[in-house]
Formats: sequence, structure tokens, C-alpha cells
Amino acid sequence: MAARKAAPLGSIENPIKFSGQDFKTLLEGSLKSGKLFCDPFFPAEQASIGASQQDPDPKREIKWQRPQDICENAVFVEGTTGTTDICQGQLGNCWLLASLSCLTMHPKLFLKVVPPNQSLTKPYAGIFHFRFWQYGEWVEVVVDDRLPVREGRLLFSYSHTRNEFWSALVEKAYAKLIGSYESLRGGNISEGMEDFTGGIAYSMQVSSCTPRVLWRSLTAALSRGSLLSCFIQASSYHDIGKVTGEGLVKGHAYAITGTDKVRKASDEILLLRLRNPWGFVEYRGPWSDKGKEWEEVDKAEKERIKLKKREDGEFWISSEDFSRFFGIVELCSVTPDTIDEGNTPASPSGLSSAWVISEHEGFWVPGSSAGGSRRYNRTFWKNPQFQMILQEQDLADEEDSDESEDDDDDEDGVVMLTPEERKRAEKKKQRAKQCTVLVELLQKNRRKKEKVNFLYMAFHVYKVPPELQGKCLDRNFFMRNRPVGRSGKYKAQRGVWRKLHLDPGNYIIVASTYRPNQFGDFFVRIFSKIRNTLGTQNFTCSSGFLPVMAAPPCPDDQRRVQRAFDEEAGPDDRLNARELMKLFNSALDKDYHLPLETCRQLIFVEDTKGHCHLSRQQTDTLLSCLRHLQSIFFQFDVDSSGTMSPFELSTALEALGMQCDGKVIQLLSERFASGELHMPFHGFVSCFTRLRKLFALYDSETSQEVKDRGINSWLLQFLTV
Repeated sequence: MAARKAAPLGSIENPIKFSGQDFKTLLEGSLKSGKLFCDPFFPAEQASIGASQQDPDPKREIKWQRPQDICENAVFVEGTTGTTDICQGQLGNCWLLASLSCLTMHPKLFLKVVPPNQSLTKPYAGIFHFRFWQYGEWVEVVVDDRLPVREGRLLFSYSHTRNEFWSALVEKAYAKLIGSYESLRGGNISEGMEDFTGGIAYSMQVSSCTPRVLWRSLTAALSRGSLLSCFIQASSYHDIGKVTGEGLVKGHAYAITGTDKVRKASDEILLLRLRNPWGFVEYRGPWSDKGKEWEEVDKAEKERIKLKKREDGEFWISSEDFSRFFGIVELCSVTPDTIDEGNTPASPSGLSSAWVISEHEGFWVPGSSAGGSRRYNRTFWKNPQFQMILQEQDLADEEDSDESEDDDDDEDGVVMLTPEERKRAEKKKQRAKQCTVLVELLQKNRRKKEKVNFLYMAFHVYKVPPELQGKCLDRNFFMRNRPVGRSGKYKAQRGVWRKLHLDPGNYIIVASTYRPNQFGDFFVRIFSKIRNTLGTQNFTCSSGFLPVMAAPPCPDDQRRVQRAFDEEAGPDDRLNARELMKLFNSALDKDYHLPLETCRQLIFVEDTKGHCHLSRQQTDTLLSCLRHLQSIFFQFDVDSSGTMSPFELSTALEALGMQCDGKVIQLLSERFASGELHMPFHGFVSCFTRLRKLFALYDSETSQEVKDRGINSWLLQFLTV
């Protein structure tokens, strides 16, 4: 019988161990020793909470206690998990708890985050584990059950029943993953939704459709297993947290936990069920817990929808009033199919095998690959480029229909299309010839050390003509071509996405921050319906610099060299490094003078047959080369700063016939700019000189193993020496 293949690392079955902590090993160790687990990586001290929760009053000192020390009948889960289990404490993380409330509506998804068979009774060792999705991988986080308490009550998340602790422990594990409790303050609901499911989170403007169409769309999304949340946009920072006359909180995240419809006399009322993560402060308008409208609804109907008239944060609201009060709905689907409004459910689980995911990580490095937005056209092309190959058209799929569920044939069985319907039919026919892809860009690790610092970012998609396929596209391409798709305006949030319908062909995705020279890590993924792929758009470094440097020396320089040799050269008729420095600096502009060390490097790359001196002919050629390097440096020092940024270095080297990829340029900048962002002229000369030697050595290399690794690997290896 064949051995069962191990699940890949980073999958839900084999998650990455955060901080290298293995739950089973630690549990068994604690049980064997008889000591309750104390987590050294997230200690019970102020640093794990954050500075803002400190209070000088000794009576309000924060203590760390285990559940049994907080209440006598402490349990991990009381009965079953539900939306009303979670209440927000003294931390502005409603975005996270609203996401968690949504998660409780989907048991299968919930068990991914909160593994089963965890208890505060035997076998108990004070240790728990949870799983979160992080940029393409599932991560298992281990925590002890010491929780921050002030005046006998949990400081942060707590259960409505007070003796249940699963939500407080999930919150602690997520705080450990991010860095501290304080790092959870303020955020977008989509972050929590994605990290609890691995799905795609996106926003919908409530005003974009009628209340009835919106209700139908949200009902379909819920039936597919999507997580839904909503909020009322605050007009200013001071409005956040204010309670309206209807009992709704501005700038506050609510979970949408269900939809239904009831009959009131002859009218059909479309309802949405919402929950305030605070566990109290409820809507007070029509169809709320205290609404008189329920008096006209049959008892059986109220029992069917499980109407509960109690202050638990959960309430009903009509679709009309929802559209009137709320501005944004946040959705997170475990498959892109849910994103098509008006679709019928694909399956009860909401999962679909029709979509394939392709993922890649990238970096914005100042001066190297952080080129900024299209507004900065001199550097935009230096941003990371990802090749997207769309090979096949979509299969016919009823799930991708955009047609309304309410469209009916007329009495005679003949469909009479309006101009708008005809337009939609043509659009659908055109899409059938295209590839459907959803592109998402996420910036990584921006919640660290109690700070939330999201960069303004976006992505653009360009179609690549056949003659340029497989090449890294330069500035000229982006100056002459417009994107065929984009994520929209630059936004300072963790993720941006866009669903696109594109013709088969080769494309590149350019990920960028709004301003250049901003450091950041990011993660890009595409969901496609067919075998379509995503990969980095790298190229092989190359050099054709020899013909470029073949210009003969000018007469003035020839006379200058002749005079220097006549006056300075020894019996061997050669000049040493110090003598060469004097000669070169007499010829070059003052701002371009070379230090002694650079002159030594220039001698090193020449064929001196073991000598540390140069002949007349070599000096003639070298001075001509320096003249050319000076003109190139002046040409590409766009801001006339007397220094060269890595962006300028890349284009300057290309003008010299040397094409270098992003990693090589980054290494050259770090090596020859002496740790500064900008490189002086003598650093540029050293950089060119070193590259010239390395290209020549690679060309003369006879080892097939070296050739197989390629020039890029060769350069990266020897530039660090």
C-alpha cells in the first residue's frame, strides 16, 4: 500500500509553525511536566499589550490571569459558537471582531481557524492553537491562556455569556501574529476576513444598486459561504464612534449575519440581520428588536427567523433602511464566483474547483524597484513586473451570468429585448471569447510595533506584443502604451483587487506605490478559470559595452598623457595609481575628480601582466573611457545633484551597453554608493569598472556548470566579494 503523501508546507493540513512552536510537542511537554504552558514569545507583560493601555492608577493595574482565575465555570466554548459570543473590549478592533462574528456563521471555515478538541478541562495544559492565512500560507499560532484583566474583567474581547473564552484566545493569537494587541487598533474588515479564510475581500458601494437588488446579491453571497460586513462612513475623524438617533454607530464595523423576508399584510419585507461587535447598542428603527412592525407578523414567521428581542448587539433592519443608512458593504468570498452579483449559488459550501490560483511575492526597494506611480514616468518602469500568460478562453459557465434573476419571457414565449438588455447580451457574447482573471495585490507586514502604516498602492496591467514577450519592458514601452486594466485609484489599505476580462495573450502586471523610493514587501495573486500562469518578469543581464567604448582619444588628451609620461614616468615608461590620479583629475571637471582607490581599481582591470602601472596606450584609452563615463553620468544625472540614484544608474549602464536586472542594480548601489541612496561619480566609475571585468571573466569561463547557472548568478556571486 502506497504511503500517503504529506500535505505541502503552508497548507491548512500542514501549516507553518509561527516562531517555530509546535502545538503537539508543547502540549505533551506541559502535560508531562505538570506545569501550565507560559509562552516565551508573547509574554504576559506590557510589551505584548502596547503602551496606550497603561493606567497610572494602581487599582486599574493590568493583571494576566487564566480563565479559571477569572470565573469559576470557565469553558472554551459554551454549547456552540455563534455571532453573539463575541463582544468588543477596550480596543478599537471592531473590524477584527466583526470578521470573527461573520466566521461563526460558517462552521467549516470556523474549524480552519479554531481547530476542534480544545478545552479548558482535561487534558488541559494552558495552551491553545489557532490558524490564520498569511499571504498564500496558513500559519499556526500557539498561545498560553493568560489574558489581560483589569478590575476583574477581561480588558479586550469577551463573550456575551462571560464564562466563554474562545474569542478572547483567538484575539490573543492574532495579536501575537501581528505583534501586539495595540497593533490591532483600527483597520479594514477585509483584513480579518481574508486572514480567517484565505479568500478575496472587496468592497461594494451600497448606493451602486437598488435595495432589492442589493438584498438579492447579499443573500446569494451568504449562501455561497461569503463573509459579509458593513459600516456607515464617518464624514470626519471626530464622527467615528458617534451613535446616530437610530442607534447606529458611525465608522463602526457591523457583521451581516443573515437575510430573510417576512410578510406584513400583503407586503413582502426584505430584511437583513446585523450584529454590533460591542454586544450592545442596537438599531432602534423599524423592524428592530423593539419595532412595532413585528406585531403584524405571524408568530410562526417570527419563530422561523428566530427573532430574539434582547440586548445582544444583533438586530434586523429592512433593506430599504439599510440602503438609506449604510454606505459600504465588505464581502469576502472563498472563490471569485461570489463576486458576480446576481449569480445563483454554485454549491452549498461556496467552494468551486473552476478557479486556479497563481501567487508570487515581491519587494519595493528604494532606488531599485520602488519606481512610484505612472506620474513618475522616469522610474515607473523599474517597479516589479509580473508576467501573466492567458492561454485559453473561459469555458461556458452559467455561474458567470450577469443576467437578472427576474427576467421573464413574455406571454407568447418571445423575448423582447430592450436596448439595455441587447447591450448586455453583446457584452456577454464578447466576454465568452475572453479569459476571466481576478488580480489581487496585498502589502505585507504593515501592522508592526503598535503602528499601522499602509502605503498608497495600486497595480496596472499591460498587454505585451509578441516581439517584446519574455523581455523586461523599459521606459519607452510605458511611455507609448496605456494599461488595459488597473486596480483603480491608489489606496492606503492592505489589499486592492480587480476582476478583469482579457483576450488570450501575454500581459504584465506592474505593482507600484504612489510615491517612489518607499520600501515594502507585497504579495500578488491571480485567480483564473483556466490554465493561466503568473511569474516574475526577469531578464538575463547582458553586456555589449566594448563597441561603445571604442572612441579614439581627443588630441588634447593625447598631449596631456604625453606630457604626464614625459614628466612622471619611470624607466619602465609607466604611471602608478597616484600619478594616474593626478593626470585624470587634471583632465576631468572638479566635481568628477577620482580618489586614489578608484584609480587602483582602474589599473586592476587592465591587462598589466602583473604590474601595478599602466602604459601610455592603456592610459590614453582609459582617459577616453573616463571622458565618456563623465558625459554619460552628466546626461543621466537628471536632477543635476552630482550623484546618481539607482534608477539613474540602471539607465546609464544601459546607455553604456550593460543591461542589469533589479537584483544586480540593487547590489551595485549598495556596494558602490557606500551605504548611501545616491552614488557619486567615482562610485559610478568603480561600478562600471567592476562590471566590465566580471562580464569579461564570465565570457572566458569554460565551466559548463557555471554557464548553466547563468550570468545573473555569476554577477550576484562576485559583486559581494
